[in-house]
Amino acid sequence: VSVGNICRSPIAEAVFTKLVTDAKVENKWMTDSAAVSDWNVGRSPDARALSCLRNHGIETAHKARQVTKDDFQTFDYILCMDESNLRDLKRKSNQVKDCKARIELLGTYDPQKQLIIEDPYYGNEKDFETVYEQCVRCCKAFLEKSH
Repeated sequence: VSVGNICRSPIAEAVFTKLVTDAKVENKWMTDSAAVSDWNVGRSPDARALSCLRNHGIETAHKARQVTKDDFQTFDYILCMDESNLRDLKRKSNQVKDCKARIELLGTYDPQKQLIIEDPYYGNEKDFETVYEQCVRCCKAFLEKSH
């Protein structure tokens, strides 16, 4: 989960989907990404995010959506990108009965200990590439841990 669901979280979602598909365990996972805010609902990911993914042979048809109450009751994990996402999600989860999701920073799984995945929106291609690399490291480690 990220602020607007057009840069970081769709990259993480696409990366994780590819990892579980390559590992032939996609039937065990339901993967989605969402936004804390409602700014970009219905929009495709940022063109730079799409081009970064494409450079790595990954396609996504994701459309931005906002996190819902159901998400907290349906998903086992809600992984987010930075502290402000974490705060917002924990606040939202407190209003949900039967919240079963564990809300964590995706970066807690990074073997390189980069806890925060910075928003690349105001950056350049290199910043999107950094996000991609962080997502790959974190998603691999998360998948190994939760097998």
